[in-house]
This record gives sequence, structure tokens and C-alpha cells, in this order.
Amino acid sequence: MSWIVTGRGAVASIGDSVEEIFASLVEGRSGLGPLRGYDREKFRAQVAYEIDDRPVPGADVPLRATRWLERAVAAAAADAGLGDDLSGVPVLVGTTLRELRSVELSWRDAVPFDAADLHFGTMLRRRFGAADTHTVANACSASLYALAMGTDLLDLGAADTVVVAGVDTITESTYGLLDRCYPEAPDRVRPFDRARRGMLQGEGAVAVVLRREADGPGPGARAHARVRGVAVNCDAYHPSAPDAKSIAAAVTEAHRRAGVHPADIDLVMLHGTGTPLNDEAESAALGTVFAGLAQSPYMTAIKSMTGHTAGASGLHSLVAAVDALRTGTVPPTLYLDDPVDAVAGFRLVRGAAERPRQPLRLAQVDSFGFGGLNAVAVVDISDDVQGADR
Repeated sequence: MSWIVTGRGAVASIGDSVEEIFASLVEGRSGLGPLRGYDREKFRAQVAYEIDDRPVPGADVPLRATRWLERAVAAAAADAGLGDDLSGVPVLVGTTLRELRSVELSWRDAVPFDAADLHFGTMLRRRFGAADTHTVANACSASLYALAMGTDLLDLGAADTVVVAGVDTITESTYGLLDRCYPEAPDRVRPFDRARRGMLQGEGAVAVVLRREADGPGPGARAHARVRGVAVNCDAYHPSAPDAKSIAAAVTEAHRRAGVHPADIDLVMLHGTGTPLNDEAESAALGTVFAGLAQSPYMTAIKSMTGHTAGASGLHSLVAAVDALRTGTVPPTLYLDDPVDAVAGFRLVRGAAERPRQPLRLAQVDSFGFGGLNAVAVVDISDDVQGADR
């Protein structure tokens, strides 16, 4: 069985909509900027990929993640012709930190915060009448785990339509924790580059509306893309370090579920965090999966422009993959000036966006999290959608 994406919405440091985000990616426009809302003297790192929406510079406010999620879900629901009534639609939200930043502000600065708002379901019920809401807190692979759960609900007949979303914001405690992990403070995300120093966080939200392909997109909607297969595993190999064999197994299972072979994949949206352990494990896994091919798929890592949007990152990559397939344009990986040996045989797009002569039809989306939480999705676009935009 396959499923269709009938609605999309997103916000990130590089744009307030799906269209603006993809335009920024193609142009190589980064969301990197000076750290806002925190006392910089407490940290070695001084930059992040933040959404600059605080009403007063340097003064943080609560519920920013909730507001981004509301915007992304509203945009996706409108795109799918659902309006603001999600009373009969399950909403699954992948996240790493939920509203932890609001809790920090409440505890330290006595900024008012209702504990009920820690759960995104409070806002989803109030704004959209959503009665069936779920939070998936599976680290950085959370939104693709939520995607897998959404496809399961559709397969089981538990719903005709589902909304799958992801959201995360930077918190002071997490920024400080990561700031102490690396020998040198990161100055940007440099996936697969010898000068990489580590990961920097990004912010944002993203949502998609899914339906069974057999049921069609529904009134007032169209199919943006087809989700061919989603695979997840959890190896618990290490609290933070990934395992290349488990990543390869997740990729292979996603291909099996999608009914495709490695040679069929035209584009890989890499997890690409710019940390040595993640980059090495992902490159080793992909080297195994795509071994023997005359050419690897095109590959790119958008975290070089968005930062690591954590629980939202998998769906951010999936939404970008849809536009890459639709337009035939692969965004570049920024700051990839001196690639490590492990990616020597990969067709990594860097420097500037690339528009291959052959149509791009099938994309693989990688998303991996702490604790060995691996998720991989395979998506394509139908001939009529591709033909209308190329």
C-alpha cells in the first residue's frame, strides 16, 4: 500500500512557508545567525539557526514552538482542503523537547506558563478541534517515526486522513549541553567536511496531510507526492553514537517496503549533522547499501542551511525532497569544501544547486536519533504532478 501527501506546511529559520524554505535551499541561503534570547557569555558557541520572531531582541518568550506548530498544521490542513476542522483527524506530532524552553523561562524567570500547554494537544484541540492527538518523542527521528505511525493508522482503517507534524525549538539547557560536547565550538553545520566541529541546533515546524492513495486526495486537494514506504528500527547500540549496520538495515527495509531497489533511488536527503560519529555511520551505511552501482544517487544535506531542527528535521527533509523531485533541482550542501574520504564515491551536491538532465522521480529521506532510533522514508511524485511543473 502507498499513501499520498495532500497538504504541506512548514516554517524554519530560512522561511515561513514550504515555498520560501525550498527557495532558500536552492539559493544556498543559510539561517545561521548570532545567538538570540540567551546570555552569550555562558557559551563557547555563539551562533544557531533560530527563527527571529521574538518581539524584543534578547528577551525570550514562551510557547514559540506551539505557535510554529499551529502555523504549520494550519497551512497543511488548508492545502489539503480540510480547513480548520480536524475533529475527526488524528494528529501525530514528532518532537524532541516539546515546550521545554517555556518550562525553563517559567522556572528561572517566573514567566507565566500553564503546565497543560506542555502538551501540544491543548493547542490542537483549541484551534482545530482535534480530539485524537499523539506526541512522538523519539529524538531527532521523531517526525519520521510519526510518519510511520500515520501510515499504520491508514493501513489499519483507523482513519481516512492523518496529519503528521514535527516541531522543535532551541532550549538554553540543551544548547549548553551540546556546547560542552565538542572539543571546539561549532561555528556552522558542515556535513561530511574535514573541518566539521559538530552540530548546531535549528528551529521550526512542519506538517503534512496523508491519505491512502486508493482513496484519492479528497475534495479540493491534490496529491503532492506519494509515500512509498517508511521503515524504523531502534538498536539501542549506544546512548548517542549511531550504528552503521542498523542504519543500513533501516534503509534496506525502507526500500523493501517501497518495492524499489538501490539503483532506483535518484536522490538521498542525508541526515548529515556535521558530527564525526553521525557522518561516519551514515556514509558507511550508504556505502554498503549503494555498493556496486555505477553512480550513487544525488545526495544533499539541508541541515547545513536549517541547522538541526531535531524532531522536525525528518519531515523538513521530506517536504524539501518533494520539491526537489517536482522541480528537478537538488539544493546544495553548504560549507562542504573538503569532503572526508568516506564520501569520495557519492554524488554530493555542493557549492550550488544542481539540475540533473534526467528526471528525479524517487527520493530517500534519512533521519536518525540518539539511542539508535533510525527512520527512513521513500517518496516519489506522480507523472502528472512532475509533468505540470517541469
